[in-house]
Amino acid sequence: MLEELRIQNFAIIDQLELSFTPGFNVITGETGAGKSIIIDAVELILGGKADASFVRAGADKAVVEGTFALNRATKALVLPILKREEMESEDEDFVTLARELKSNGRSTVRINGVSASQEVMRSIGQVLVDVHGQSEHLSLLNPRSHLDLLDRYSELNEMRLALAALVEKVNQCRREIKRLTDDEAALKRRAEQLRHEVEEIDAAEIHPGEDEDLKAERTRMGNSEQLAKLTAEAYALLQGDDSGEQMSAIDQLSQVSVLLTKLAHIDPDMKEYSELADTLSEQADDLALTLRRYADDVEYNPDRLEEVEERLELITKLRRRFGPAIEDVLAYAEKARTELDSIENSDERLEELRQEEDKLLHMIGEVAERVSKVRGMMGKKMGERIVAELADLRMERARFEVAVERREAADGCFVGDNRYAFDHNGIDHIEFVMSANPGEPLRPLAKVASGGEMARIMLALKRVLTQADQTPTLIFDEIDTGIGGRVGSVVGEKLWALANNHQVLCVTHLAQLAGYGDKHYHVKKRVKGDRTSTLVQALTDDERVQELAAMLGTEGESGKLSAQEILSTADTFKEEHRPAPAKRSTRTSAAVKQEKLL
Repeated sequence: MLEELRIQNFAIIDQLELSFTPGFNVITGETGAGKSIIIDAVELILGGKADASFVRAGADKAVVEGTFALNRATKALVLPILKREEMESEDEDFVTLARELKSNGRSTVRINGVSASQEVMRSIGQVLVDVHGQSEHLSLLNPRSHLDLLDRYSELNEMRLALAALVEKVNQCRREIKRLTDDEAALKRRAEQLRHEVEEIDAAEIHPGEDEDLKAERTRMGNSEQLAKLTAEAYALLQGDDSGEQMSAIDQLSQVSVLLTKLAHIDPDMKEYSELADTLSEQADDLALTLRRYADDVEYNPDRLEEVEERLELITKLRRRFGPAIEDVLAYAEKARTELDSIENSDERLEELRQEEDKLLHMIGEVAERVSKVRGMMGKKMGERIVAELADLRMERARFEVAVERREAADGCFVGDNRYAFDHNGIDHIEFVMSANPGEPLRPLAKVASGGEMARIMLALKRVLTQADQTPTLIFDEIDTGIGGRVGSVVGEKLWALANNHQVLCVTHLAQLAGYGDKHYHVKKRVKGDRTSTLVQALTDDERVQELAAMLGTEGESGKLSAQEILSTADTFKEEHRPAPAKRSTRTSAAVKQEKLL
């Protein structure tokens, strides 16, 4: 919900800080005082269009900043966006949206103090707030949102997930069929290419690590003369030279071993060192034998060196084409063999795929039809409830329906003897349609009404869809246009009830509606010198009575009595309709109805 709103140099607002509460917040004041300007400021930090005319005359820039508290549902939607854009804050329970608008028309967006794009701000804003009335921020007018709202109202999310999984499978199947049938000549060329590549890799008979072994062998042969010299010197030191002038290291170690053996007979403590001398003598003899064998293998062999170079060049070419490593070359060959096998057996594979496609299309049709029946049943129920809400709001002759349409398609899923176009949502195209007045045909919501009438339609929709709509903050601007005090009281009741699941902010001219607010803000203009500015004050109980009396247009004690009666009526209604603590239940009425239908 919107917790704090800070506005600076915006239109006629000089400096303003507001703290809003959960529940129903009402904003009242004289015409032109700046009530709707506050709503304009909120829309700016929701990603709305920036207009240089919003900057207060004489100021360089306007700044609007809002802090929103996140609940579990909004966290699930907002935190992934913040993480993706690297805009997380230390406290994940809040997000701050700020907009700076300069007098030259340029604007800057900041989210949690980090620069961001207007698009990112808009994507977060639409999760947090819906503004209804005179603005463009009307999510319920977008037909693309109607199906999701109906499905959440109908508790169909799990069935939609199952349906989407089937649709993804048939799409994969169709992509492979298309690949196998699109261009037969191209497939033949591809098969020839794959066959040549597999044969080339197989003929090379390479194995992992071979290139490293060959490089090591090439290094040895390239340094064979030095290796032979070093080996001979080491061997001579161990075994001695032909002159016999110097005792070899092996003979000396043998003598040491004999001497230590004699010492061990006299002093048993020397036995460990005697055994060590024996071991060293044996190891020196083994080392000499190893050096002699190594010396026999070290030779300069130009033919072998040429073979090694050619082999390395072959491996390098293969790695460059299919690599970068030998393991990658071998993996490519295996993948190519699989694709080649698929192409060479395309007729059999096509038959398998077409059978699989047919099976999936029947399964999709079965699940989609079940989903469609639930939508039809719940859509009718939702329409009846909305019509009842509209009747309370002095739109007694209004009609509302959930239009469900299907489109036949030759390649669609099977529903009985028919085939219908489908996507991951099923076979239905959903749109909310209504008629506001007798004799008018049912039309899309966006073409039905405007102003206060549209705001009442939105209120009725929100009332019915409150369980499905997860937007935490709802703002209604001038919802009372064209209605009187009696209906205003009904609107107040409904907005207050709506605030049990949402934070509601409402700009109103009707005292009967304002009386239901949980917190009341009064907006007024102040003229100081030649400048006009807007002030906002949270009213006390006594101040609220005075404000409602002024809104009624009556003065003196009679006005105060009428205002007190409005507040008393509202308090009585709230007390009688305050929701009891929710009881936990694992099954809802909608879920039970689905079970009976399915």
